[in-house]
Amino acid sequence: MTTVFKPSRRSFLKNSALGSGGLILGVTLPGQLLAQEFEGGQPNVFVRIGRDNSVTVMCGLSEMGQGVLTAIPQLLAEELDVPWTSVKVAQAPADPAFKNPIFGMQATGGSTSIRGHYEPIRKAGASARAMLVNAAAQKWGVNAGECTTAAGYVIHKSGKKVSYGEVAAAASKLPPVLDAKLKDPKDFKIIGKGIKRLDTAAKVDGSAKFGMDVKLPGMLTAVLARPPVLGAKPATVDDTKAKAVPGVKQVITIPAGVAVLAEGYWAAKLGRDALVIQWEGGEQQLSSEGVSKMLGDGATGADKVAREEGSTASGGAAKTVEATYEAPYLAHACMEPMNCTAWSKPGELEIWAGTQAQGPSQGILSKVAGIEPAQVKVNTMYLGGGFGRRFAPDFTVAATLLSKISGAPVKLVYSREDDMKSYFYRPASVTKFSGGLDASGKLVSFTAKIASPSIMKASGFMQVPANGVDNFAVEGIKEVPYDIPNIKVEYSQQEPGVQVWFLRSVGHSQNAFFIESFIDELALAAGKDPYEFRRAMLGKTPIAKKVLEIAAEKAGWGKPLPAGRARGIALHESFGSWVAEVAEVSMNAQGQPKVHRVVCAVDCGTVVNPEIVKRQMESAIAYGLSNSMYGKITFKGGQVEQNNFHDYPILRMPEMPSVEVHIVQSGEKPGGVGEPGTPPIAPAVANAVAKLTGKRVRAMPFADQKMTA
Repeated sequence: MTTVFKPSRRSFLKNSALGSGGLILGVTLPGQLLAQEFEGGQPNVFVRIGRDNSVTVMCGLSEMGQGVLTAIPQLLAEELDVPWTSVKVAQAPADPAFKNPIFGMQATGGSTSIRGHYEPIRKAGASARAMLVNAAAQKWGVNAGECTTAAGYVIHKSGKKVSYGEVAAAASKLPPVLDAKLKDPKDFKIIGKGIKRLDTAAKVDGSAKFGMDVKLPGMLTAVLARPPVLGAKPATVDDTKAKAVPGVKQVITIPAGVAVLAEGYWAAKLGRDALVIQWEGGEQQLSSEGVSKMLGDGATGADKVAREEGSTASGGAAKTVEATYEAPYLAHACMEPMNCTAWSKPGELEIWAGTQAQGPSQGILSKVAGIEPAQVKVNTMYLGGGFGRRFAPDFTVAATLLSKISGAPVKLVYSREDDMKSYFYRPASVTKFSGGLDASGKLVSFTAKIASPSIMKASGFMQVPANGVDNFAVEGIKEVPYDIPNIKVEYSQQEPGVQVWFLRSVGHSQNAFFIESFIDELALAAGKDPYEFRRAMLGKTPIAKKVLEIAAEKAGWGKPLPAGRARGIALHESFGSWVAEVAEVSMNAQGQPKVHRVVCAVDCGTVVNPEIVKRQMESAIAYGLSNSMYGKITFKGGQVEQNNFHDYPILRMPEMPSVEVHIVQSGEKPGGVGEPGTPPIAPAVANAVAKLTGKRVRAMPFADQKMTA
């Protein structure tokens, strides 16, 4: 028998560890503060203080390995002035009030978690602390100005003190303090410290619950038969053999394909494999060769201006360098394939999913279920990798439809093959560069003509601006940081028909490879050291210059290396952070690069947890190496050619280089850390390969390129 714990929000708060004497504080991001009793409405950030002096932070963001369930509590604990040992974290419910201040909706992505919440969460903690001080002052009959706080206690100048837990109930009845003073960063005890993550223990002992772990009474498991060709539809479906498989209960056709519902995954899979389906229509002519030609032609004719300074047509260049770069479609390849459990009932829908998009899910699924968004309850599970893929709605929509049609709770599970062929890919892209050097080797003109599909159009909730430039397609090239007097960046939207989506670092993931490889080409043509060439063009961007210098210094740039090795360097800004990486590379017997060491310097502004920053840089480098070395989704006859990790390889443990991360202290506002480490690694490796072999790699993945000297 399976017991399902499904408390209401009201009962959860009433029966929590707070008992009857705690404080719940909410803050409507980004500013308005309100204190509420347990029976109150649903604020979007809770600070719960129990009578045992425990502090629970409810986090509305999704934990997908990036450490948000630790970093957000650090912000609050710092300003609340409590010992870290008393802090706990809980996943907040899906509610419009929990919106990400940057997105304007409850969602996780774009390296926005700390950037968006750094000040609001600190204000919530400071306000709670001020309210606790006021409650203690009233209890003692003294002026609040005579009181201070330390380690979860309010302390009067006379020496008497009271724990937060003892005055929490009284504090909850006081008006919120909207102008509570924030701590001076020099007094931080928790922010800036490499504190151990709060979610590690649960992931080690197995108590952490991912989407795959959900079990409900009467639940059916669904597996989809998908169109083998993009856009094909089932003309006929013979489910006789499928229904003969023990455990199979229903076969249902939905827009995403033909689903087999069974008492467990294996029965559902066997039933799906037994279906006899005649498919018709679809993009039979779609091929990778056709995509490349479309993008190449599009880049040649690109005319939507993203940036223009000076006049690239005015001449003055003694030498012109031209190059064309290309990147393929990429799959996200999350370790946990997509899955969602949905239970549709009259007037309500509840889902359990590792999702990055609670807010959009409520809106989209309410339309699927025919109910109001407030009637959609989203239980956010741990995410076994997100990378942007779990922002997409396909798996939650399909699960909802199947539950609504079948009348049962349904867990939809994508196999690895299903996931690999699900069409939500990083766009393929082509960029044509031209750079003009004067007689002294100075870069005087720079043009880029970019062609790719539009993520903004594909998203369903964004619009391509009036100038016709998809911001994601040009990011990282449009903002070329170097001091160049004449710049022109143009874009051409090309749509081969494949659904594209956000992937970790989005447009930067390919554009950093393009531009930082081309900058190396220009340095070579100018007869200059690649590091010095870049450094000389960063006079207007001192932060970038410092990051570049630290990476080069720590990597030993210019110092001798063992025979057969070379260094490559790259610099890139994304999501408010600057990252420079130096890759130390050799070539193996098969003519492929072996990366031995990566030195990474990052300026992400104010750092909340340096250990999380380091791990995110390491993770991003590993992810970027996988994508640049091996990653590609290709098409032939309208079909995706990749199926699983045997033909879509990822970096293996013996291939992982040693990584050194150096955090540049700047004191600026926080930048992102989940994505910025990915873009520079591909060009850093490619630039080292060019130095080793004398041949420039202008396309990914590297495994497909001829790299021997």
